[in-house]
Order: sequence, then C-alpha cells, then structure tokens
Amino acid sequence: MFYWLAQYFDFAGFLNLFRYLTFRSGAAVGTAFVIGLIIGPKFINMLRVRQGKGQPIRSDGPQTHLAKVGTPTMGGLMILTSIAISMLLWMDLSNSYVWACIVVMLGFGLVGFMDDYDKVKKRSTAGVSGKVRLLLEFLIAGGAVALIVHQSGGKLYFPFVNGPVVDLGYWYIIFGAFVIVAFGNAVNLTDGLDGLATMPVIIASLAFMLIAYLVGNARYAEYLGIPFFLGAGDLAILCGAIIGAGLAFLWFNAPPAAVFMGDTGSLALGGTLGAIAVVAHHEFVLAIIGGLFVVEALSVIIQVFWFKRTGRRVFRMAPIHHHFEQLGWPESTVVIRFWIISFVLALAGLATLKLR
Repeated sequence: MFYWLAQYFDFAGFLNLFRYLTFRSGAAVGTAFVIGLIIGPKFINMLRVRQGKGQPIRSDGPQTHLAKVGTPTMGGLMILTSIAISMLLWMDLSNSYVWACIVVMLGFGLVGFMDDYDKVKKRSTAGVSGKVRLLLEFLIAGGAVALIVHQSGGKLYFPFVNGPVVDLGYWYIIFGAFVIVAFGNAVNLTDGLDGLATMPVIIASLAFMLIAYLVGNARYAEYLGIPFFLGAGDLAILCGAIIGAGLAFLWFNAPPAAVFMGDTGSLALGGTLGAIAVVAHHEFVLAIIGGLFVVEALSVIIQVFWFKRTGRRVFRMAPIHHHFEQLGWPESTVVIRFWIISFVLALAGLATLKLR
C-alpha cells in the first residue's frame, strides 16, 4: 500500500524512502514483529478456548513430550496474519512473483489448517490422508510455478556454475512444484521441538532476503554471475515479513511453548521458502541453506525404507531430532545445536553466490 501511495502521489524527500526496496524490507521485519507480539496473546487464548485439550501428542514419541499435552496448536495462523498485513503494507502487489508466493503460502496454510483441525477434532495424530495432502499441495505448487515460468522461463541453474545448465521449459513446472512440496513437508517434519523449526526458517529467510535482492538487481547479478529476474527483488520484503513474524512467534514458542505453529505454519512457511527459491532459480542453494530440513526429511525416508526392508531401524527414532533425544540430549541442547548447524549451512549456501 505504501509503495503504491509513493508511486501515485510521487513522494519526494524523506517520504521517497517508501520506494526503496531496502527500506521496505526492513520495515516489513519490524511491522510483522510488532503485529505478531500484539496479536499473539489473543490468538493463543482463542486457540486454547476453542481447542480445549490442544494438540494430540504421540504416545510412542519421547516420554518427555507428554508434559506438552494441552498446548494449543494452529499458531501458524498468527504467523500468516502478521505476514499478510506486513505484505499488504509494504509490497508491490502488482508483481506476479509476489502473487505466486502468496498462492503457495495461503494454499499450503489452508492444507495445514485442514490437517490440524482434523487432528484436534478427532483427537488423533493422523490428520488428513497423506495422499490427499500431497495432491492438494502439488496442485497449488504447480499453479504457482506455472505463473513463475510464464514470467521468467524454465532455466535450471546450479551452484558453482556460471549461467544456466539446461532449459527445462514447461517441464520446470514439475521440478519447481516438487521443490516447493518437498521443502514444505521437510519443514513440517522438523517442527517437533519447541523453537526447532522457527529459528532455522528465520535463518533461511535471512539468507534468501539477500539472494532475492541480488537476483532482482541487474548490476549485482551480473557481477556475481547469477541470474537476473526483474521484480524478484520484491521477495526480499516477503522474507523480511517471515523473519519478523517468526521472531514474534518464537517469543511465545520458546520453551516451554505456549503454542505450536502446527502444520498450518510449518507447511506454509516451508512452501513459501520453496517458492521464493524457485522464483530466484536457486533451488539447489536452498538445499544447502535449508540443509537441516533436508536431513530431517531424509532421516524419515531412510528409517521407513530400511524398516520395511529389514524390520530394523537406522535411528532410535525419526525424525532425527528425536534420535538425539533418545540418546539423552536435553530438548534445549538439540534445538540450540540445530540452530547453530542452520546458521553454518546458511553461510555455506551464501558462499556459493561468489564461487561461480
């Protein structure tokens, strides 16, 4: 809204800041953070009243988690509300890349909400059928990627390689949809401990705030040998909104958590980060920056595959953060060490921008 007002009324002087991408990105962080802190207590009370017993806890999970019974879920609603208001105020909503990410964020948020609602209503950890969820996610992601491909094409870029490797054309829709769905579910699997998924999402968003800005700036993109896409820089504002909303949510999600983000938040945030990476054509860099999420998802795949083949387990419990809990690590130790790993991986991912 402020960007549109600045353009329409031709703001000058100090008010010209409303045109600057860097200023609007920083403002999006602050706006989402303040809104999240304000609405947080009201959302938590509302969820506690409506859900009664809160999110069901797995009986076969770590026994220490049974103390979390009664904690309300669907906290992702407060995250998405903060992001949406911040976006409305600071983003250029005429940008098709912005709308592609909005489609993913709201679509995945709705799928996650359906799953959370089903779990709370039935008092079960099962939720919506996995096949139904994946179908809906691929339809949403496919529609968003089709919009992206129409705008920027379907060229594939690799880290450490200068220029596109191959032009997938419209086959890129399938690849891009897979990236978005896979990353959305990877973040969802990681969200098993208080604050575990939130901070790595914030760290990944910080990294992609910089990447989106560079990809959207012709001079920097040429210097670094990365692809340039006009309008992609606006997604730095979306990353800023995610950072602000995530920090506000972490205020309430810090151990002991007063609320869980649930699938409503984890699917939406993971899917949105995937969509931002697809817009920037940095999907493989996302796998490095979000390497923690990738490892969490792989641990589940390996565990299921190996158990079906041999009847034995590779990990004491999957996802892998539960494995370390079973080894005797306190929950806070697991969370903080995983945060450190996320930070290191983000730096490694950003390093690939220059090594081309």
